[in-house]
Amino acid sequence: MAIPLLTYDPSSQNQRVAAYEVPGDEQPRIFTTDNLLSPSDLDVLIEAAYRQIFFYAFAADRETFLESQLRNGQITVRDFIRGLLLSNTFRKSFYDLNNNYRFVEQVIQRVLGRDPYSEREKIAWSIVVATKGIRGFVDEVLNTEEYLSNFGDSTVPYQRRRILPSRAEGELPFNIKSPRYEAYHRTKLGFPQIIWQVEVRRFLPQERKPKAGDPALFLSMAQSVNAKGNTPQRISSFNIDIEKSVPYRQLAGIK
Repeated sequence: MAIPLLTYDPSSQNQRVAAYEVPGDEQPRIFTTDNLLSPSDLDVLIEAAYRQIFFYAFAADRETFLESQLRNGQITVRDFIRGLLLSNTFRKSFYDLNNNYRFVEQVIQRVLGRDPYSEREKIAWSIVVATKGIRGFVDEVLNTEEYLSNFGDSTVPYQRRRILPSRAEGELPFNIKSPRYEAYHRTKLGFPQIIWQVEVRRFLPQERKPKAGDPALFLSMAQSVNAKGNTPQRISSFNIDIEKSVPYRQLAGIK
């Protein structure tokens, strides 16, 4: 018997607040197959899907078989997103380098276009990962009412309501706020490391380098002398003979 998904209460996030949107340059661009005008538009849509799921689109990590099926109309955009989430690249880059809670957070951000509502939502979906595996978890997320109502079968997921007209700055993009590696795996792989240099090197143009006779060379000249002073003597006051140390002047004619 499969464990049902635990209930969790949604919190007030930007995408749940209805408001009038003012179009601008920072508004998310929607890529969908409903209004494709040329074959090049499909190429742009595929690139957008790679950036949304992988945050990069290297030639070695591309799923050419899924791309061919999408171009021929054999699968939908939602099926293409499912294939990217179940690919070896996504497994090695995200699932193998995070625990289940963080992996759930990464998938919710990429697929549903929002942050998790609470820790309880992470726990609920992590139970699905533990009981049904990655494939069962991905299928349930893509079959949720939230995904179907916002993206459907033809739209690439995107970060919803990142920019609000009432604020000067919007929320950070998910690729900046949630990197692929968690803290444990970053230390395990040996980065980041702080490298201290013994000598601070500075670059000076040729015309700004000091020439002979320049006062700027006095410090280096004084340091090159390496003068050593005399070692101070340590004499105790008990060993000083005052009578012998003070010179005595004799008067003339007195012997």
